[in-house]
Amino acid sequence: MTDFALDLNDDQKSVREWIHGFAADVIRPAAAEWDEREETPWPIIQEAAKIGLYSLDFYAQQYFDPTGLSVPMTMEELFWGDAGIALSIVGTGLAAVGVLANGTEEQIGTWIPQMYGDVNDVKVAAFCSSEPDAGSDVAAMRTRAVYDEAKDEWVLNGTKTWATNGGIANVHVVVAVVDSELGSKGHASFIVPPGTPGLSQGQKFLKHGIRASHTAEVVLDDVRVPGSCLLGGKDKLDERLARARERAKGGGERVKNAAMATFEASRPAVGAMAVGTARAAYEVALDYAKTRVQFGRPIIDNQGVAFQLADMRTQIDAARMLVWRASWMASAGKPFESAEGSMSKLYASEVAKKVTGQAIQILGGNGFTREYPVERMHRDAAIYTIFEGSSEIQRLVIARTISGVNIR
Repeated sequence: MTDFALDLNDDQKSVREWIHGFAADVIRPAAAEWDEREETPWPIIQEAAKIGLYSLDFYAQQYFDPTGLSVPMTMEELFWGDAGIALSIVGTGLAAVGVLANGTEEQIGTWIPQMYGDVNDVKVAAFCSSEPDAGSDVAAMRTRAVYDEAKDEWVLNGTKTWATNGGIANVHVVVAVVDSELGSKGHASFIVPPGTPGLSQGQKFLKHGIRASHTAEVVLDDVRVPGSCLLGGKDKLDERLARARERAKGGGERVKNAAMATFEASRPAVGAMAVGTARAAYEVALDYAKTRVQFGRPIIDNQGVAFQLADMRTQIDAARMLVWRASWMASAGKPFESAEGSMSKLYASEVAKKVTGQAIQILGGNGFTREYPVERMHRDAAIYTIFEGSSEIQRLVIARTISGVNIR
């Protein structure tokens, strides 16, 4: 186990500079265009693949870094460039984490490479959990998976929503109900291979922010997948369901929900995304305040502006430290005994919304126009307090964890 430290090693610093260069030279110049187009920036993803940034090898190197800091470092730099384009580049990672968290070694080796494709044929993947009536309330999920024992196939029916890369993905990871009596403990995750009949894209959402990232419904109509596509395998599922039934009767150990296992692993990474967006807006505001002259002097000479910038920087650094702590804990196998993962995501998300709003205020009328990027950054920041567990849900998780009370 690696000790927690705030200093990146030389290799990490080199990678950070490399990613920052890509964000500055490739992502940021294209950000406004793809925000307006509201389309997946395939050429940018292709460029990322050419240099090895969008690849299974790079993802694995970051994910298995013993310090735990490579993933948040990467996320911060990419989202410093632009949140929408960055999410198109890293969105596949959520599906990959779903397989890593719940799959067998064979499933990991089979499906994660197909999520990325290769330099000449780039692919993306989608993690499908939310539904029209089941977002934060995962127990309300209606998508069903029924086992056809005669054919050793699972039959999936339902509609997923808010799926990043939904419908355009090569591989979909779908969370479905296998035992409705167990609530959220009766869920399992399934791989839907490329070209499987019955899976289609529903509505594509036109969004307030992160508009370069594709978000859509995924419709599952009698989708049949082989038994081998159940993540973890049927024996493991049967054992987990049996434990859940025992617990429902008043005994047995706590059973983890399939979707929640994915979100727990990804929360600090989402916090890092928020830190990147906040830092980008802060830097624009700082540079503007140094050069914008009013009443014969730069506006940073005014305490009202300077103190805002001081608070912005302090909050960004505090958010990063919470994210890094949670990332290190997850990598070291330390339990989130005080919901540290949720803390990092909650605080960083709220900071991103606040800092991007302050950046607009410092730029004044210019900040409200699309001539300056803080307007887009502010729109992008709104998503962090909503997706992968809203701020209200994070507070609920934290409150339940620190109190031991099932607060509702």
